[in-house]
Amino acid sequence: MTTVPLSPSPRRRAVLARRVRLLVAATIAYNVAEALVAITAGTVASSGALVAFGLDSVVEVASAAAVAWQFAARDPELVERRERKALRIIAVSFFALAAYVTADSVRALAGGGEAEHSSAGLVLAALSLLVMPFLSHAQRRAGRELGSASAVADSKQTLLCTYLSGVLLIGLAVNSLLGWSWADPVAALVIAAVAVKEGREAWRGDACCAVPPPPAPGGATVEAGCASCGPGCTCCS
Repeated sequence: MTTVPLSPSPRRRAVLARRVRLLVAATIAYNVAEALVAITAGTVASSGALVAFGLDSVVEVASAAAVAWQFAARDPELVERRERKALRIIAVSFFALAAYVTADSVRALAGGGEAEHSSAGLVLAALSLLVMPFLSHAQRRAGRELGSASAVADSKQTLLCTYLSGVLLIGLAVNSLLGWSWADPVAALVIAAVAVKEGREAWRGDACCAVPPPPAPGGATVEAGCASCGPGCTCCS
């Protein structure tokens, strides 16, 4: 009977750690540019949604920087010791994002001003909707194989940015075409709730499926191997 290793070899771990560092660097670079464009365009168009999106990019930079700091260590044991602190930073970034989006959405629903059309905002939201899923998937895959809960948590932060990109794109488009200014803040409140959920998991250090489950005997499917995960775990997604 062939034995399948349950964790990557030291050489493979080094490759995965380098991959995570490169993905995090790409995420930081993109989000810095995204924040500058979104905040500038949002200020010009008086769009709270665009400004909020730009601040979300700043939060994403903080989250990615925490993972970069963790994996800057070359000693695998030091990387593991930094895991908890990185998770706490990511959790706080989720909570900060949720708090700002909620406050901005309530302000918008209460009649805090109507945004003007923003071509730059529409292009930026569409571009992010294409770029962010790739970065999130690549980092989540590397993080799970490496067994890093912080890398997986940061990939969720990036995925949340994808959702916000979709919300922003729909909100800006609907506002420009139909004048429905309430659509964006309502959808953003749903995203804020998801951010709180993800933040709680990161704060608890929930490494749900960060390490791939061992293969089930008899050639069982991956879904069967995920049966040991707790409620709400999305290891098979």
